[in-house]
Amino acid sequence: MTNRRSPLTALISTPEQLASALNIPLAPLKAIHAVYPLRISAYYLELIKKVGMPLWRQAVPDMRELDDPIGMKDPLDEENLSPVPYLVHKYPDRALFLVSNECAMYCRFCTRKRKVGKPEMQITDATIAAGLDYLKKTPAISDVLLSGGDPLMLSDSRLEWILKALRAIPSIATIRIGTRVPCTLPMRVTLKLAAMLKKYHPLYINTHFNHPAEITPESTLACNRLANAGIPLGCQTVLLRGINDSPEIIRQLMYLLIQIRVKPYYLFQADLTLGTSHFRTTIDTGLDIMQHLIGHVSGLAVPTYALDAPGGGGKIPLTPEYTSSLGKTLEFMTYRGEPCSYPNEITVWK
Repeated sequence: MTNRRSPLTALISTPEQLASALNIPLAPLKAIHAVYPLRISAYYLELIKKVGMPLWRQAVPDMRELDDPIGMKDPLDEENLSPVPYLVHKYPDRALFLVSNECAMYCRFCTRKRKVGKPEMQITDATIAAGLDYLKKTPAISDVLLSGGDPLMLSDSRLEWILKALRAIPSIATIRIGTRVPCTLPMRVTLKLAAMLKKYHPLYINTHFNHPAEITPESTLACNRLANAGIPLGCQTVLLRGINDSPEIIRQLMYLLIQIRVKPYYLFQADLTLGTSHFRTTIDTGLDIMQHLIGHVSGLAVPTYALDAPGGGGKIPLTPEYTSSLGKTLEFMTYRGEPCSYPNEITVWK
């Protein structure tokens, strides 16, 4: 199955192109590019020029990527949890299926920066077939998350080939797609693509916005096209130091998301990925942000704050502490910081 895709827009993918586009020194870009690939869509590059640092830091290589004393190459232990190449089986009933090795933009904080966009990440018909075969032989798996790279960087025909094959496996109930395309290359979300995806319900999409400036007329149109196709949309935001690590920015982002019909799903603590330590905040920062959200904004706009435990431990929810004691009475603090109690006994009426 070939993967021919018409170019939708120019992609900046060399140090020389990026240095010229942003008028920045070439030598640091070349040094980083020798270790980690770069790519920025022309669309997102124009946003960077308009908005500045919050978007710049997500997309433009930084020398700190090469000086990370505590990061881990594979923090989620995905390689050891892969029974076949490019399929991760960590949870009993779910599988992560990597079907693309490229993205419209290579985010500098990417969990898989060890492999995405690199020549050694070779996803082929054979690797897809091996993943499908494993799923057929493992009926405990009822939910499959397509990721990569970005599945929406595949051609419509190749993506449909994969979806059709998944739908032919009786034990698979739900399919999810993880994509940042609505944010970084929204013109890829055509009416034709949305109509094709609509044929494979129940299908869900988790997209990825990190800053209010990323919600534009173009990204709004992309999300509306998907929502109009009946696809529930969620957002997995990553908490990033110097980019969105304040209650005000996250609050604004969450409200803008629900306006474009995207449900805030997760607010992730940045993973312990090698080359990304300069992005991580403290856990206290995230808990403080959550305390400014819970009770202060619509519950529809409140994500789950979580970290993905190193070593493949899975997602761990992190919640501000409200409970002060639990006995016959639950003693706790309200979102306003006021003490309150609630009976913790069951009365049986006879």
